[in-house]
Amino acid sequence: MDSSSVFANIVRAPEDAILGVTVAYNKDSSPDKLNLGVGAYRTEEGKPLVLKVVRRAEQMLVNDNSRVKEYLPIVGLADFNKLSAKLIFGADSPAIQENRVTTVQCLSGTGSLRVGAEFLARHYHQLTIYIPNPTWGNHTKIFGLAGLSVKAYRYYDPATRGLDFQGLLEDLGAAPSGSIVLLHACAHNPTGVDPTIEQWEQIRQLMRSKGLLPFFDSAYQGFASGNLDADAGSVRMFVADGGECLAAQSYAKNMGLYGERVGALSIVCKTADVASRVESQVKLVIRPMYSNPPIHGASIVATILKDRDMYNEWTVELKAMADRIISMRQQLFDSLSARGTPGDWSHIIKQIGMFTFTGLNTKQVAFMTKEYHIYMTSDGRISMAGLSSRTVPHLTEAIHAAVTRVG
Repeated sequence: MDSSSVFANIVRAPEDAILGVTVAYNKDSSPDKLNLGVGAYRTEEGKPLVLKVVRRAEQMLVNDNSRVKEYLPIVGLADFNKLSAKLIFGADSPAIQENRVTTVQCLSGTGSLRVGAEFLARHYHQLTIYIPNPTWGNHTKIFGLAGLSVKAYRYYDPATRGLDFQGLLEDLGAAPSGSIVLLHACAHNPTGVDPTIEQWEQIRQLMRSKGLLPFFDSAYQGFASGNLDADAGSVRMFVADGGECLAAQSYAKNMGLYGERVGALSIVCKTADVASRVESQVKLVIRPMYSNPPIHGASIVATILKDRDMYNEWTVELKAMADRIISMRQQLFDSLSARGTPGDWSHIIKQIGMFTFTGLNTKQVAFMTKEYHIYMTSDGRISMAGLSSRTVPHLTEAIHAAVTRVG
Protein backbone atom coordinates (compact mmCIF):
# COMPACT_ATOMS: atom_id res chain seq x y z
CA MET A 1 0.00 0.00 0.00
CA ASP A 2 1.29 3.45 -0.92
CA SER A 3 0.95 5.50 2.27
CA SER A 4 1.89 8.68 0.40
CA SER A 5 -1.47 8.70 -1.41
CA VAL A 6 -4.32 10.71 0.11
CA PHE A 7 -6.47 7.74 -0.99
CA ALA A 8 -4.27 5.13 0.69
CA ASN A 9 -7.05 4.16 3.11
CA ILE A 10 -9.55 3.33 0.32
CA VAL A 11 -10.79 -0.25 0.57
CA ARG A 12 -11.32 -2.20 -2.65
CA ALA A 13 -15.06 -2.45 -3.33
CA PRO A 14 -16.58 -5.80 -4.29
CA GLU A 15 -17.54 -6.41 -7.93
CA ASP A 16 -21.15 -5.58 -8.83
CA ALA A 17 -23.13 -8.80 -8.21
CA ILE A 18 -24.60 -8.82 -11.73
CA LEU A 19 -21.85 -7.16 -13.82
CA GLY A 20 -19.24 -9.19 -11.90
CA VAL A 21 -20.64 -12.36 -13.52
CA THR A 22 -19.52 -11.10 -16.94
CA VAL A 23 -16.07 -10.18 -15.58
CA ALA A 24 -15.63 -13.79 -14.34
CA TYR A 25 -17.02 -15.18 -17.61
CA ASN A 26 -14.55 -13.15 -19.68
CA LYS A 27 -11.63 -14.59 -17.70
CA ASP A 28 -12.72 -18.20 -18.37
CA SER A 29 -10.93 -19.81 -21.34
CA SER A 30 -13.24 -22.85 -21.64
CA PRO A 31 -14.88 -23.28 -25.08
CA ASP A 32 -18.04 -24.49 -23.30
CA LYS A 33 -18.50 -21.35 -21.21
CA LEU A 34 -21.96 -19.82 -21.13
CA ASN A 35 -22.95 -16.41 -19.75
CA LEU A 36 -26.52 -16.39 -18.40
CA GLY A 37 -25.90 -13.49 -16.06
CA VAL A 38 -26.27 -10.35 -18.13
CA GLY A 39 -29.66 -8.85 -18.89
CA ALA A 40 -29.12 -8.28 -22.61
CA TYR A 41 -30.70 -10.01 -25.57
CA ARG A 42 -28.67 -12.43 -27.67
CA THR A 43 -29.48 -14.02 -31.03
CA GLU A 44 -29.69 -17.79 -31.53
CA GLU A 45 -25.97 -17.53 -32.44
CA GLY A 46 -25.25 -15.88 -29.09
CA LYS A 47 -24.51 -12.47 -30.63
CA PRO A 48 -25.78 -9.00 -29.58
CA LEU A 49 -28.57 -7.70 -31.81
CA VAL A 50 -29.03 -4.24 -33.26
CA LEU A 51 -32.59 -4.03 -34.57
CA LYS A 52 -32.90 -3.37 -38.31
CA VAL A 53 -35.33 -0.53 -37.61
CA VAL A 54 -32.77 1.06 -35.27
CA ARG A 55 -30.08 0.90 -37.99
CA ARG A 56 -32.56 2.48 -40.41
CA ALA A 57 -33.41 5.28 -37.98
CA GLU A 58 -29.72 5.96 -37.32
CA GLN A 59 -29.01 6.12 -41.04
CA MET A 60 -31.80 8.68 -41.47
CA LEU A 61 -30.39 10.77 -38.63
CA VAL A 62 -26.85 10.63 -40.05
CA ASN A 63 -28.07 11.62 -43.53
CA ASP A 64 -30.04 14.60 -42.22
CA ASN A 65 -27.61 17.51 -42.56
CA SER A 66 -29.95 19.89 -40.76
CA ARG A 67 -29.31 18.01 -37.50
CA VAL A 68 -26.95 19.67 -35.03
CA LYS A 69 -25.31 18.68 -31.75
CA GLU A 70 -26.69 21.49 -29.60
CA TYR A 71 -27.67 20.89 -25.97
CA LEU A 72 -31.14 19.55 -25.36
CA PRO A 73 -33.34 21.29 -22.75
CA ILE A 74 -33.02 19.99 -19.17
CA VAL A 75 -36.11 17.79 -19.69
CA GLY A 76 -34.74 16.34 -22.95
CA LEU A 77 -36.16 15.91 -26.44
CA ALA A 78 -39.78 17.08 -26.54
CA ASP A 79 -40.92 14.59 -29.22
CA PHE A 80 -39.31 11.72 -27.34
CA ASN A 81 -41.05 12.68 -24.10
CA LYS A 82 -44.47 13.01 -25.73
CA LEU A 83 -44.16 9.71 -27.59
CA SER A 84 -42.80 7.86 -24.53
CA ALA A 85 -45.81 8.92 -22.44
CA LYS A 86 -48.13 7.77 -25.24
CA LEU A 87 -46.34 4.42 -25.45
CA ILE A 88 -46.73 3.56 -21.78
CA PHE A 89 -50.06 5.23 -20.94
CA GLY A 90 -51.80 4.65 -24.28
CA ALA A 91 -52.53 7.13 -27.09
CA ASP A 92 -56.03 7.79 -25.74
CA SER A 93 -55.00 8.24 -22.10
CA PRO A 94 -57.14 10.92 -20.38
CA ALA A 95 -54.12 11.87 -18.23
CA ILE A 96 -52.19 12.83 -21.39
CA GLN A 97 -55.19 14.59 -22.98
CA GLU A 98 -55.69 16.65 -19.81
CA ASN A 99 -51.96 17.55 -19.61
CA ARG A 100 -51.69 15.90 -16.20
CA VAL A 101 -48.49 14.04 -17.09
CA THR A 102 -44.99 15.45 -16.94
CA THR A 103 -42.38 13.37 -18.78
CA VAL A 104 -38.64 14.00 -18.72
CA GLN A 105 -35.94 12.18 -20.66
CA CYS A 106 -33.46 10.44 -18.36
CA LEU A 107 -30.48 8.10 -18.52
CA SER A 108 -32.30 4.81 -19.17
CA GLY A 109 -34.26 3.07 -16.40
CA THR A 110 -31.63 3.58 -13.70
CA GLY A 111 -31.46 7.33 -14.29
CA SER A 112 -35.24 7.64 -14.42
CA LEU A 113 -35.59 5.85 -11.09
CA ARG A 114 -32.86 7.97 -9.52
CA VAL A 115 -34.34 11.29 -10.68
CA GLY A 116 -37.80 10.18 -9.48
CA ALA A 117 -36.37 9.07 -6.14
CA GLU A 118 -34.48 12.35 -5.59
CA PHE A 119 -37.62 14.33 -6.45
CA LEU A 120 -39.67 12.32 -3.94
CA ALA A 121 -37.00 12.60 -1.23
CA ARG A 122 -37.17 16.41 -1.55
CA HIS A 123 -40.88 16.99 -2.07
CA TYR A 124 -42.99 14.05 -0.91
CA HIS A 125 -44.24 13.80 2.67
CA GLN A 126 -43.45 10.08 3.12
CA LEU A 127 -39.82 9.06 2.80
CA THR A 128 -40.31 5.28 2.91
CA ILE A 129 -40.37 3.17 -0.24
CA TYR A 130 -41.41 -0.48 -0.23
CA ILE A 131 -39.69 -2.67 -2.80
CA PRO A 132 -40.48 -6.30 -3.62
CA ASN A 133 -38.42 -9.11 -2.11
CA PRO A 134 -36.51 -10.03 -4.19
CA THR A 135 -35.96 -7.24 -6.69
CA TRP A 136 -33.28 -5.97 -9.08
CA GLY A 137 -30.10 -5.50 -7.02
CA ASN A 138 -29.68 -1.86 -7.97
CA HIS A 139 -33.09 -0.74 -6.63
CA THR A 140 -32.02 -0.71 -2.97
CA LYS A 141 -28.98 1.45 -3.70
CA ILE A 142 -30.79 3.84 -6.06
CA PHE A 143 -33.52 4.66 -3.56
CA GLY A 144 -31.30 4.59 -0.48
CA LEU A 145 -28.69 6.94 -1.93
CA ALA A 146 -31.44 9.31 -3.09
CA GLY A 147 -32.47 9.71 0.56
CA LEU A 148 -35.42 7.35 0.88
CA SER A 149 -35.76 4.69 3.57
CA VAL A 150 -36.04 1.30 1.83
CA LYS A 151 -38.25 -1.48 3.17
CA ALA A 152 -39.32 -4.75 1.54
CA TYR A 153 -42.69 -6.37 0.89
CA ARG A 154 -43.14 -10.09 0.29
CA TYR A 155 -43.34 -11.01 -3.37
CA TYR A 156 -41.82 -14.36 -4.30
CA ASP A 157 -42.72 -17.71 -2.74
CA PRO A 158 -39.77 -20.14 -3.07
CA ALA A 159 -42.05 -23.08 -2.28
CA THR A 160 -44.29 -22.53 -5.32
CA ARG A 161 -41.73 -20.53 -7.32
CA GLY A 162 -44.64 -18.19 -7.87
CA LEU A 163 -46.18 -15.08 -6.30
CA ASP A 164 -46.69 -14.83 -2.54
CA PHE A 165 -49.87 -12.86 -3.13
CA GLN A 166 -51.19 -13.17 0.43
CA GLY A 167 -47.87 -11.96 1.85
CA LEU A 168 -47.81 -9.07 -0.61
CA LEU A 169 -51.30 -7.92 0.38
CA GLU A 170 -50.51 -8.25 4.11
CA ASP A 171 -47.27 -6.24 3.84
CA LEU A 172 -48.76 -3.46 1.71
CA GLY A 173 -51.81 -3.46 3.99
CA ALA A 174 -49.52 -2.87 6.97
CA ALA A 175 -47.46 -0.14 5.26
CA PRO A 176 -47.98 3.37 6.68
CA SER A 177 -50.45 5.46 4.71
CA GLY A 178 -48.76 7.45 1.95
CA SER A 179 -45.76 5.14 1.60
CA ILE A 180 -44.22 4.81 -1.86
CA VAL A 181 -44.41 1.34 -3.43
CA LEU A 182 -42.13 0.19 -6.23
CA LEU A 183 -43.94 -2.05 -8.70
CA HIS A 184 -42.41 -3.88 -11.68
CA ALA A 185 -44.79 -3.06 -14.56
CA CYS A 186 -44.22 -6.51 -16.11
CA ALA A 187 -41.58 -9.26 -16.34
CA HIS A 188 -40.50 -8.95 -12.70
CA ASN A 189 -36.70 -8.99 -12.34
CA PRO A 190 -35.26 -11.36 -11.12
CA THR A 191 -38.15 -13.83 -10.72
CA GLY A 192 -40.15 -13.56 -13.97
CA VAL A 193 -43.27 -13.86 -11.78
CA ASP A 194 -46.05 -11.33 -12.46
CA PRO A 195 -49.45 -10.84 -10.81
CA THR A 196 -52.50 -11.76 -12.91
CA ILE A 197 -54.82 -8.95 -14.11
CA GLU A 198 -57.24 -9.83 -11.28
CA GLN A 199 -54.40 -9.68 -8.73
CA TRP A 200 -53.24 -6.33 -10.12
CA GLU A 201 -56.76 -5.00 -9.61
CA GLN A 202 -56.70 -6.11 -5.96
CA ILE A 203 -53.27 -4.48 -5.51
CA ARG A 204 -54.62 -1.27 -7.05
CA GLN A 205 -57.67 -1.19 -4.78
CA LEU A 206 -55.57 -1.82 -1.67
CA MET A 207 -52.98 0.81 -2.59
CA ARG A 208 -55.56 3.46 -3.45
CA SER A 209 -57.56 2.78 -0.27
CA LYS A 210 -54.42 3.35 1.82
CA GLY A 211 -53.11 6.29 -0.21
CA LEU A 212 -49.93 4.42 -1.19
CA LEU A 213 -48.01 6.04 -4.07
CA PRO A 214 -47.18 3.68 -6.97
CA PHE A 215 -43.75 4.00 -8.63
CA PHE A 216 -43.62 1.71 -11.67
CA ASP A 217 -40.38 0.42 -13.12
CA SER A 218 -41.10 -0.46 -16.75
CA ALA A 219 -37.96 -2.00 -18.23
CA TYR A 220 -39.60 -4.61 -20.47
CA GLN A 221 -42.65 -3.15 -22.23
CA GLY A 222 -43.32 -5.32 -25.29
CA PHE A 223 -40.35 -7.51 -24.46
CA ALA A 224 -42.26 -9.72 -22.01
CA SER A 225 -45.30 -10.86 -23.99
CA GLY A 226 -44.44 -9.38 -27.38
CA ASN A 227 -47.42 -7.01 -27.00
CA LEU A 228 -46.72 -3.38 -26.04
CA ASP A 229 -50.25 -2.70 -24.79
CA ALA A 230 -50.58 -5.90 -22.74
CA ASP A 231 -47.24 -5.24 -21.01
CA ALA A 232 -48.40 -1.75 -19.98
CA GLY A 233 -51.70 -3.03 -18.61
CA SER A 234 -50.76 -2.71 -14.93
CA VAL A 235 -49.64 0.92 -15.32
CA ARG A 236 -52.74 1.90 -17.31
CA MET A 237 -55.01 0.35 -14.67
CA PHE A 238 -53.57 2.73 -12.05
CA VAL A 239 -53.74 5.75 -14.36
CA ALA A 240 -57.36 4.98 -15.35
CA ASP A 241 -58.61 5.54 -11.80
CA GLY A 242 -57.52 9.20 -11.91
CA GLY A 243 -54.91 8.72 -9.17
CA GLU A 244 -51.29 9.79 -9.16
CA CYS A 245 -48.23 7.64 -9.89
CA LEU A 246 -44.69 7.64 -11.26
CA ALA A 247 -43.32 5.50 -14.08
CA ALA A 248 -39.72 4.92 -15.14
CA GLN A 249 -39.24 3.65 -18.69
CA SER A 250 -36.21 2.10 -20.35
CA TYR A 251 -35.58 1.47 -24.05
CA ALA A 252 -32.55 -0.73 -23.34
CA LYS A 253 -34.34 -4.04 -23.82
CA ASN A 254 -37.29 -3.31 -26.12
CA MET A 255 -35.26 -1.35 -28.70
CA GLY A 256 -31.91 -2.93 -27.86
CA LEU A 257 -30.49 0.53 -27.02
CA TYR A 258 -28.58 -0.68 -23.95
CA GLY A 259 -25.48 1.49 -24.32
CA GLU A 260 -27.36 4.57 -25.58
CA ARG A 261 -28.90 5.01 -22.09
CA VAL A 262 -32.37 6.08 -23.20
CA GLY A 263 -35.22 6.32 -20.73
CA ALA A 264 -37.99 8.53 -19.40
CA LEU A 265 -39.57 9.41 -16.08
CA SER A 266 -43.27 10.26 -16.13
CA ILE A 267 -45.20 11.63 -13.18
CA VAL A 268 -48.99 11.48 -13.44
CA CYS A 269 -50.64 14.22 -11.38
CA LYS A 270 -54.19 15.21 -10.43
CA THR A 271 -54.21 18.43 -12.46
CA ALA A 272 -52.25 20.12 -15.24
CA ASP A 273 -51.22 22.89 -12.84
CA VAL A 274 -49.69 20.39 -10.38
CA ALA A 275 -47.92 18.59 -13.25
CA SER A 276 -46.37 21.84 -14.41
CA ARG A 277 -45.11 22.68 -10.90
CA VAL A 278 -43.79 19.14 -10.44
CA GLU A 279 -41.83 19.45 -13.71
CA SER A 280 -40.26 22.71 -12.56
CA GLN A 281 -38.90 20.90 -9.49
CA VAL A 282 -37.77 17.80 -11.41
CA LYS A 283 -35.67 20.16 -13.55
CA LEU A 284 -33.94 21.33 -10.36
CA VAL A 285 -33.03 17.71 -9.60
CA ILE A 286 -31.58 17.12 -13.08
CA ARG A 287 -29.65 20.35 -13.65
CA PRO A 288 -26.94 19.85 -10.98
CA MET A 289 -26.81 16.09 -11.71
CA TYR A 290 -26.02 16.01 -15.45
CA SER A 291 -27.48 19.28 -16.83
CA ASN A 292 -29.35 17.68 -19.74
CA PRO A 293 -29.58 14.27 -21.41
CA PRO A 294 -27.80 12.97 -24.56
CA ILE A 295 -29.46 13.52 -27.92
CA HIS A 296 -28.63 10.49 -30.07
CA GLY A 297 -30.53 7.62 -28.45
CA ALA A 298 -33.65 9.70 -27.82
CA SER A 299 -33.63 10.79 -31.47
CA ILE A 300 -33.56 7.14 -32.57
CA VAL A 301 -36.59 6.36 -30.38
CA ALA A 302 -38.52 9.44 -31.51
CA THR A 303 -37.79 8.68 -35.19
CA ILE A 304 -39.21 5.15 -34.82
CA LEU A 305 -42.22 6.06 -32.65
CA LYS A 306 -43.47 8.90 -34.84
CA ASP A 307 -43.36 7.02 -38.16
CA ARG A 308 -46.16 4.48 -38.61
CA ASP A 309 -44.14 2.13 -40.86
CA MET A 310 -41.09 2.18 -38.64
CA TYR A 311 -43.23 1.71 -35.54
CA ASN A 312 -44.85 -1.36 -37.14
CA GLU A 313 -41.45 -2.70 -38.19
CA TRP A 314 -40.28 -2.28 -34.58
CA THR A 315 -43.26 -4.21 -33.16
CA VAL A 316 -42.48 -7.13 -35.49
CA GLU A 317 -38.82 -7.23 -34.43
CA LEU A 318 -39.81 -6.81 -30.79
CA LYS A 319 -42.24 -9.73 -30.98
CA ALA A 320 -39.54 -11.88 -32.60
CA MET A 321 -37.25 -11.23 -29.59
CA ALA A 322 -40.03 -12.01 -27.10
CA ASP A 323 -41.00 -15.15 -29.02
CA ARG A 324 -37.42 -16.45 -29.08
CA ILE A 325 -37.23 -16.10 -25.29
CA ILE A 326 -40.60 -17.86 -24.84
CA SER A 327 -39.36 -20.66 -27.11
CA MET A 328 -36.15 -20.99 -25.04
CA ARG A 329 -38.30 -21.45 -21.93
CA GLN A 330 -40.21 -24.26 -23.63
CA GLN A 331 -37.02 -25.92 -24.93
CA LEU A 332 -35.34 -25.85 -21.51
CA PHE A 333 -38.45 -27.21 -19.79
CA ASP A 334 -38.81 -29.98 -22.39
CA SER A 335 -35.12 -30.85 -22.11
CA LEU A 336 -35.19 -31.11 -18.28
CA SER A 337 -38.38 -33.21 -18.47
CA ALA A 338 -36.80 -35.55 -21.04
CA ARG A 339 -33.65 -35.86 -18.89
CA GLY A 340 -35.80 -36.78 -15.90
CA THR A 341 -34.28 -34.07 -13.72
CA PRO A 342 -35.84 -34.32 -10.22
CA GLY A 343 -38.35 -31.64 -9.24
CA ASP A 344 -41.10 -29.63 -10.87
CA TRP A 345 -39.70 -27.29 -13.55
CA SER A 346 -43.03 -25.92 -14.81
CA HIS A 347 -42.16 -22.50 -13.35
CA ILE A 348 -39.73 -22.06 -16.28
CA ILE A 349 -42.66 -21.83 -18.70
CA LYS A 350 -44.98 -20.01 -16.28
CA GLN A 351 -42.53 -17.16 -15.62
CA ILE A 352 -42.25 -14.34 -18.16
CA GLY A 353 -39.65 -12.00 -19.59
CA MET A 354 -35.89 -12.12 -19.84
CA PHE A 355 -35.20 -13.94 -16.57
CA THR A 356 -36.05 -17.23 -14.94
CA PHE A 357 -35.65 -17.74 -11.23
CA THR A 358 -34.53 -21.36 -11.36
CA GLY A 359 -34.78 -22.16 -7.66
CA LEU A 360 -31.14 -23.33 -7.68
CA ASN A 361 -29.26 -22.41 -4.51
CA THR A 362 -25.89 -20.66 -4.13
CA LYS A 363 -23.95 -23.94 -3.80
CA GLN A 364 -25.58 -25.38 -6.91
CA VAL A 365 -24.81 -22.20 -8.87
CA ALA A 366 -21.15 -22.33 -7.75
CA PHE A 367 -20.98 -26.01 -8.77
CA MET A 368 -22.37 -25.24 -12.25
CA THR A 369 -19.83 -22.46 -12.73
CA LYS A 370 -16.88 -24.60 -11.56
CA GLU A 371 -17.80 -27.85 -13.30
CA TYR A 372 -19.75 -26.66 -16.36
CA HIS A 373 -18.46 -23.08 -16.91
CA ILE A 374 -22.01 -21.69 -16.70
CA TYR A 375 -22.20 -18.18 -15.27
CA MET A 376 -25.26 -16.70 -13.54
CA THR A 377 -26.05 -14.61 -10.46
CA SER A 378 -25.72 -16.48 -7.16
CA ASP A 379 -29.50 -16.29 -6.53
CA GLY A 380 -30.09 -18.74 -9.39
CA ARG A 381 -31.42 -16.17 -11.85
CA ILE A 382 -30.70 -17.03 -15.48
CA SER A 383 -31.11 -14.82 -18.51
CA MET A 384 -33.19 -16.78 -21.01
CA ALA A 385 -31.93 -14.43 -23.73
CA GLY A 386 -28.43 -15.85 -23.27
CA LEU A 387 -29.64 -19.36 -24.18
CA SER A 388 -29.87 -20.96 -27.62
CA SER A 389 -31.02 -24.31 -29.00
CA ARG A 390 -27.32 -25.23 -29.15
CA THR A 391 -26.66 -24.51 -25.47
CA VAL A 392 -29.88 -25.90 -23.91
CA PRO A 393 -28.44 -29.47 -23.67
CA HIS A 394 -25.31 -28.21 -21.85
CA LEU A 395 -27.42 -26.21 -19.37
CA THR A 396 -29.73 -29.20 -18.86
CA GLU A 397 -26.78 -31.46 -17.99
CA ALA A 398 -25.43 -28.84 -15.56
CA ILE A 399 -28.80 -28.33 -13.81
CA HIS A 400 -29.34 -32.11 -13.64
CA ALA A 401 -25.90 -32.63 -12.09
CA ALA A 402 -26.36 -29.73 -9.64
CA VAL A 403 -29.77 -30.98 -8.48
CA THR A 404 -28.71 -34.63 -8.12
CA ARG A 405 -25.21 -34.09 -6.71
CA VAL A 406 -25.33 -30.86 -4.68
CA GLY A 407 -27.68 -30.27 -1.72
